[in-house]
Amino acid sequence: MVKINLVAVGKVKENYFSDGIKEYAKRLSRFCDFNIIEIGEENFSKADNGTIKIVKEKEGEKISEYLKGYVIAMAIEGKKMSSEKFADKLDAVISRGNGVITFVIGGSYGLSDKVKSRADELMSFSDMTFPHTLFRLMLTEQIYRAFSILNGSAYHK
Repeated sequence: MVKINLVAVGKVKENYFSDGIKEYAKRLSRFCDFNIIEIGEENFSKADNGTIKIVKEKEGEKISEYLKGYVIAMAIEGKKMSSEKFADKLDAVISRGNGVITFVIGGSYGLSDKVKSRADELMSFSDMTFPHTLFRLMLTEQIYRAFSILNGSAYHK
């Protein structure tokens, strides 16, 4: 069974988001070993360009130790794809024998260049900006949808 890791900066504070994430994680247990790894956000007093770079680098160092297997980093400049294409992508990665797939969601200011360069692929859902907790729910749902598509489930209409 493939292992899917979701490495994300920050905690989910709202129950309605965490309940949704838990529901999709439970559903995913039929298809994969799904794990969420939370990385602590860096605290800072001011958000100038120098501070933002330091924050991304510090968060990137913490993220780096969890980058295992095939790494897909979520980044606004990444590739956009339909749910069907995403399912095909997961299928192809798994078919090549990758037993671990790691998705990465950065902090408020995104991902460090080091994390992006380690990634096998950069992916984006939209040019829009989403709250990180909402995006974590959306990504978890899309991973579940991809497995549903691959297994012929009626979930994806």
